[in-house]
Amino acid sequence: MGPANIRQTVGGLNKMPPKHIIRDAEAQKALLHGIQAIADAVSLTLGPKGQNVILEKKWGAPVITNDGVSIAKEIDLPESFENMGAQLIKEAAAKTNESAGDGTTTATILAHLMVREGMRLVAAGVDPMALKRGIDKCVKAIVAELENLATPVNTREQTAQVASISANDSE
Repeated sequence: MGPANIRQTVGGLNKMPPKHIIRDAEAQKALLHGIQAIADAVSLTLGPKGQNVILEKKWGAPVITNDGVSIAKEIDLPESFENMGAQLIKEAAAKTNESAGDGTTTATILAHLMVREGMRLVAAGVDPMALKRGIDKCVKAIVAELENLATPVNTREQTAQVASISANDSE
């Protein structure tokens, strides 16, 4: 009795669904659809005129929010490969939230656009490793410019001003 037969023998104990494998363009399309779904929902909240989103909860009342990471966390897609794409973009939002405490909507939109355009360029024949090296160079240049433009926050009043802008509240 081989390994496949062993699994069949104890199949009543194994509740794992069979694995589905997709490749190449089909896989990329599914991942991109999942990423797009999260970006579409989160992008509504961008900026000072951003809209609120109502999140349905399994238990309790719905929640109204304009917080990108909260919205992203609540989305689970039924198609497994699209959901993998959604999970990737959720991770980008969560890491941004952990490190900066804000900017999750912008990070989600940028990540979506980078993936979409990267896939388009690779499909057009651009070497993926050359593309990655180019992105890495751009990241270094952007970080350097942001550090150059940054205004230090030294006083309690400045901290309060930054917090009120981030919280969308003047108090």
